[in-house]
Amino acid sequence: MSTYEIIKQAILNKLCVTFDYDGHKRKMSPHVIGTKNSRSQALFYQYGGGSNRGLSYDQTKNWRCIFIDEIKNLSINNDRFQSAYNHSRPQSCVDEVDVEIGF
Repeated sequence: MSTYEIIKQAILNKLCVTFDYDGHKRKMSPHVIGTKNSRSQALFYQYGGGSNRGLSYDQTKNWRCIFIDEIKNLSINNDRFQSAYNHSRPQSCVDEVDVEIGF
């Protein structure tokens, strides 16, 4: 199964994932997947691991827009699905939505 398909299934089943991206191991809850400017991207809520800017105590600042083709070592983990209270806010990461989380 491709990276895209694994993330898509994680969204549909509200599962969390772990992967390497931009030099950091990240723990994420995927919320939206599709394309922007013809490139596959996904919007994630990051709840653990590293990041260039670090994780904020303000949960509304831990949203990450990730290029699918730059994800390495992707796996589903057993963590509880997480989100921020602003999850319903309009997003600009993905223009052509394939799948998004349902609340």
